[in-house]
Amino acid sequence: MNHPLKSKRALVTGGSRGVGAAIVKRLAAEGAHVAFTYSSSPDRAADIVKAAQALGVKALAIKADSSDASAVTAAVQRTVAELGGIDILVNNAGIGLFGAIDDFKLEDFDRTLAINVRAVFVATQAAVKHMKDGGRIINIGSTNADRMPFAGGAVYAMSKSALKGLVQGLARDLGPRGITINDVQPGPVNTELNPDHGEFAEMLKKVNALPRYATLEEIAGMVAYLAGPEAGYITGASLNIDGGFSA
Repeated sequence: MNHPLKSKRALVTGGSRGVGAAIVKRLAAEGAHVAFTYSSSPDRAADIVKAAQALGVKALAIKADSSDASAVTAAVQRTVAELGGIDILVNNAGIGLFGAIDDFKLEDFDRTLAINVRAVFVATQAAVKHMKDGGRIINIGSTNADRMPFAGGAVYAMSKSALKGLVQGLARDLGPRGITINDVQPGPVNTELNPDHGEFAEMLKKVNALPRYATLEEIAGMVAYLAGPEAGYITGASLNIDGGFSA
């Protein structure tokens, strides 16, 4: 594989499993030194570090709860200190809490916004203090920002819609500095928590133009493209990779 990200320094939040782990491995495969946060499962985090290091790059796992703003800021600072800077920030950590509006708990509402929105802002604010021209910020949003085809997803959809406004505004703030910021908006992705089989999966496949789930590698590939040199003129965009879910 070519190494278009050779010697770049990246931080991926929520990088020990699922989409986040796939992103860490892909960035490492393209030559980037990678740090990532995790909130639990230190054994999984250690395995991801080993997988990245086997590709010849530096790798660092940082335990941090994305609902804690100070922990998010500290993770950015540690990345800068141990990798010598930061060129790429991938705001991947997120949660999906679903329920009817009649009994949706306020604490679940607050936790959703803390992780899916506030942590993105906090990490971005901390990272841009250290980024130079050519920096890349990539948020993992959701196609549900554009379409929510089932009941109970209002708060989740709202949290992902907020990222669209954030990148449009920050593209203006960061453009003069040569830093791009974009959202990647996946549709259904085959993960441990959202497998591509079962009653719910079959319902979503029928909504898609392509009747299948995305693979982890497909999402990671889009992130790697946005992090690379060929995507230098893309900013302020929310880009669907959803198999036609929102078509």
